[in-house]
Amino acid sequence: MAEDQAESHDTSSIVARSMDGPAHVDVSTPQDDNSFSNSNRKRSHLVGANGHNREGSEPVDAGALSRALQGVEQASRSRERTPAGSPSRKRQRIYGDRFIPNRDGRDLQASFSLIPDNISPSTPSKAKKRTPHGELHFQRSPSLFPNLLDRAVTNPGTDEEANRTFSNLLQSEIFHHTVPQPTPPTLSPDPAFPSSSHSTTVNDPSRARTPPSNLQSSALAPASLTPSTPHKNIFTYMSPQHHRNGSSHLTPSRTPQSRHGPNMNPHSDLYSVSPINFDSQRLLLSPKKQPRAVSKVPFKVLDAPDLADDFYLNLVDWGSSNILGVGLGSCVFMWNSATGKVTKLCDLQDDIVTSVSWIQRGSHVSIGTNKGLVQIWDAERCRRLRTMTGHTARVGALAWNDHILSSGSRDRLIYHRDVRQPEQWLRKLSGHKQEVCGLRWNGEDGQLASGGNDNKLMVWDKLNGTPLYKFSDHTAAVKAIAWSPHQHHLLASGGGTADRRIKFWNTQTGTCINEIDTGSQVCNLAWSKNSNELVSTHGYSQNQIVLWKYPSMTQVASLTGHTYRVLYLAMSPDGQTVVTGAGDETLRFWKCFNPRQRDGVGGDGLGSRMELSSVIR
Repeated sequence: MAEDQAESHDTSSIVARSMDGPAHVDVSTPQDDNSFSNSNRKRSHLVGANGHNREGSEPVDAGALSRALQGVEQASRSRERTPAGSPSRKRQRIYGDRFIPNRDGRDLQASFSLIPDNISPSTPSKAKKRTPHGELHFQRSPSLFPNLLDRAVTNPGTDEEANRTFSNLLQSEIFHHTVPQPTPPTLSPDPAFPSSSHSTTVNDPSRARTPPSNLQSSALAPASLTPSTPHKNIFTYMSPQHHRNGSSHLTPSRTPQSRHGPNMNPHSDLYSVSPINFDSQRLLLSPKKQPRAVSKVPFKVLDAPDLADDFYLNLVDWGSSNILGVGLGSCVFMWNSATGKVTKLCDLQDDIVTSVSWIQRGSHVSIGTNKGLVQIWDAERCRRLRTMTGHTARVGALAWNDHILSSGSRDRLIYHRDVRQPEQWLRKLSGHKQEVCGLRWNGEDGQLASGGNDNKLMVWDKLNGTPLYKFSDHTAAVKAIAWSPHQHHLLASGGGTADRRIKFWNTQTGTCINEIDTGSQVCNLAWSKNSNELVSTHGYSQNQIVLWKYPSMTQVASLTGHTYRVLYLAMSPDGQTVVTGAGDETLRFWKCFNPRQRDGVGGDGLGSRMELSSVIR
């Protein structure tokens, strides 16, 4: 009760002050305990001990009281207001047990607009058809130039050809057969018009320009004149005289097509309905070179029982007389590709054949044995001519250079032998640290390449005893060696399972000019005699035969069929057919290359009495 009376006296004093003058309300908020105690002391002055009003207090006016209360409320609201306004909250929607999507404030036309498939190729409606292996993956768009695209992809080739076509097309569109210069040519047909250093468009008389460039009009035209849109009429004739006098007109009335009248060129871009120029259209419509078809299956398969599955041996070779020699166990057999007749050349009885090699021209064949002997046989008479010694281990590699026969052995030595002389060997080469498994002569340049199980590739100059170059880039045994018949001093070599790379060497400078990772063991290499292509045979893990295009090293074809490593490779004298042998005891014949236009009988036009035909039936 005392607290209620105190609040009443406090209110009456406030009203009394408001009646005397402008109402001044103390809106300060107590900040500490001292201010709170001061307020209580003020109340003690206003209220007596017995709780009654002081003497002399004035009556309360209801209007003044309401105005005072409103002032107090306004002051309290202004004190509690924060500097930034509170965000307005929307009434939260309440849904039932079913999900009803809220679509307020969403543009359904922009969010869920459906574009037809024939307009937007980037949004396919159906599952894409899987592209066959070896074909181009084109995204056909019928919106721009369907006829051109259809004709361009009628005969798909490789991705490389498609990229080359696109690059040529882009270059034609951008540069228009003109190499960009720091200061490109002027766009104006008038030779007196100076070229602009900022222009990047090439001068093309067939392209229409609106409005025409005019030096005098642009220089004399006042700033207040606004040029109007020129009127285009391709049938309007403008004489050269009128065109020369037209420079006095500030606003051209029509677009001149040429200095000598309208453009009558039907191939001009002015009349084209295609977004690309005529040269690009001609590039797309030009007939594409048909890719060479290579059969993926062998046309002949022969059984070869006891064909050794040994990476370091060379048991198959195809001679210039069109006779295939194969070493099977202790015997050497000859297969005549013209007649299909098989002849047994020899049986070593107590030895094993480890290498077979035909002389370049003639009917002589050399045979290396497991005991380190080298025998020379006359294939026509099936007669042994001589036996040469020198090696103390098996002879796994043989190479001919006219009358010089080189042999590589497991004893790490290479012997040069002159078959015309009675001596057993002419020169001994010692450079490899392990077995010599690859030998190839380059008769034109007089260089011998040797590969070994020590991962080394060496190049020997003629009969010198020291190697000209010693390459150590391979990380596995180097058996696959081949000299290019199309370029001097070009040597290809392939590494084994741990290397899997084909490297190309310039033996004149001793540098590696190119290399490619084949992904599998490289067992053999051979250059095509008719084209600048290369064939390689591989082991783990795909056992494939690969045709390469040099120097791009793009795959022309990949042939599979062997179930073991393709360890043996030989090429026919005409250069069209290759034969491969593997540990699955089969010989497979592949038609890989096209014949030369000037081919006669055999690859070199030479033959012997045994050569009846150069075509394998």
